[in-house]
Amino acid sequence: MSLLQVKDVTHTYGSYNLFRMKDQRKKVLSDVSISIEQEMCLGLLGASGAGKSTLGKVILGLEKPQKGQVLFQGHDFYSIDKKTRKRLRRDLQVVFQDSYSSVNPRMNVEQIIGEPLQNYERMSLAEQKRTIGELLERVGLSTGDVQKYPHQFSGGQLQRVNIARAIVLKPKLIVLDEAVSSLDMVNKTNILELLSELKSAYGLSYLFITHDIKAAYSIADTLAVMDNGVIVEQFERKKQLFASAHPAVKTMISSMLVEHPRYRSLFRTGN
Repeated sequence: MSLLQVKDVTHTYGSYNLFRMKDQRKKVLSDVSISIEQEMCLGLLGASGAGKSTLGKVILGLEKPQKGQVLFQGHDFYSIDKKTRKRLRRDLQVVFQDSYSSVNPRMNVEQIIGEPLQNYERMSLAEQKRTIGELLERVGLSTGDVQKYPHQFSGGQLQRVNIARAIVLKPKLIVLDEAVSSLDMVNKTNILELLSELKSAYGLSYLFITHDIKAAYSIADTLAVMDNGVIVEQFERKKQLFASAHPAVKTMISSMLVEHPRYRSLFRTGN
């Protein structure tokens, strides 16, 4: 059984006319089906507006689809009772693109990372402090950062705090929604390396949502491409992406900027 199965999901948003009356519905997802196995990373690629983030919200339980199923650990996320939903919710976490808007600016790091523990665990204050300190070091920060506030961190450092919060409950699946797209090249590389290390260390699975082919290629085990709310291609082997004849895939590949000549043959041939 797959850890996550999205089956024939269709989702629409209403739009308004000049009189502020909802009269049209825009289909943003159309019969989307994907699956993620345990300890695997699916890279979900697509241009802006393709429907990637909406699919992420549907998987997270934030947007109920008009059609289809989201099965997480064998349970339909939108038909289970509240108790089961809460139990499953601890195994499903998220890291968003904007590290600053993802946290409460009035909370320090200890409070930010500790919030999930307070919601789901029964720990003494000493146990919680030890867990948070160990986790900060695991993501490349220090125990001395626990009393700092979001404005005292760079974007890359604060994203490490968000990652620590996401893994503190040792979830099964993390949705990474453009989690590195706002970072500079150095921070992006470092965060991708960290995510790969954490995936191995904790047996995590990822849905890595991005428009960045190189970022997805570096971390994903399998790839899927979305265009206009539809999964147009899925690749069990990453290098198959570069042999695709689909126009959306070819457009993404042609728009890539290759920083070093040694990569040109990879992106040209898929070897």
